[in-house]
Parts: sequence; structure tokens; C-alpha cells
Amino acid sequence: MINSLDARLVGRVAGTLLAAALLGGLVTGASRPSLVLKDDRFIDAETPGVLTIEAGECFDDPAYDVAYADVVVFYRPCVEGADNQSYGFLQVPEGDWDEARVREYAWDGCRGAQDRRWPNGDPGVALYPVLPTAQTWADGDRTVMCVRYRPTGKLSATDTR
Repeated sequence: MINSLDARLVGRVAGTLLAAALLGGLVTGASRPSLVLKDDRFIDAETPGVLTIEAGECFDDPAYDVAYADVVVFYRPCVEGADNQSYGFLQVPEGDWDEARVREYAWDGCRGAQDRRWPNGDPGVALYPVLPTAQTWADGDRTVMCVRYRPTGKLSATDTR
């Protein structure tokens, strides 16, 4: 019998492998999406490798790595063109938080951080927050990572200034 954690892991691996297949060219170009939209469920604090990324650093989308036998996020120098860039961190204040309030706080906080850093906007660049999970929250993690990406492809070196 699969418990909820096992089911979540299987779902994450299956979803990531499907995304990798679609984005990696394992399907025909005609069926490949031209726009990739990421949200607060794309990766989370338990995605291997994400906790090694610091503010300002870039990283690739999670992908299965044979050496790690897991879906992993890897750092990539921003000048090489990366899928994502971390541009800041938020700390959720102490208090009584449910999942919906954490999500709202993360989205609002990351939008505010983006507006402060790029006050004139940044056309074609979107954002998403990386949230703590129920498990990391129970362990005391209240950190949200704010991430930028280009829905139509990789970020360029000028995007990641």
C-alpha cells in the first residue's frame, strides 16, 4: 500500500519526467508547449538541491539524475543561461498559518521583492515562490524562495542582472 508521502513522491517524479519529456524534445515539436508556466507547486523545499541555491544564483528545472537516482535541482551559472534565478528569500512570521495564507503571503512578498529590484518591470519574465512543505514547516522552516523565469525559454545573462 502506498502512503501519502510515497504517492506524493511518485506524483512529483512522474510530473517532472513528463515535463522533462515535453521540454526535452522527447515528443514532436508540434505537440511541445511554447509557453511553460510555473507556480508554487512546481518545486518546493523538499526538492533535492533547491536548498543549496542562494539569492542571485541560477538553476535549472528539476530533472531526474541517474547518479542521484532522484529528481534534482542543479545550480547553473547565470551567464550560461538558466531556467530559473533565485532573487530573494522571505521569512513567514510566527503565527497561525494555513496553507492558503502561506501561499498568499509568498506570492505577495515575491511580487513586492521583484517590484523593488526591478521597479520598471521586466517584460517576459515571470515569478513563482518555492514554499516550505508540511514536513519542513513542522521542522521549523518558514523560508520562501522567490524565483524568476522566462516562460518562453531560458533566462539570458541580461535577465539575471
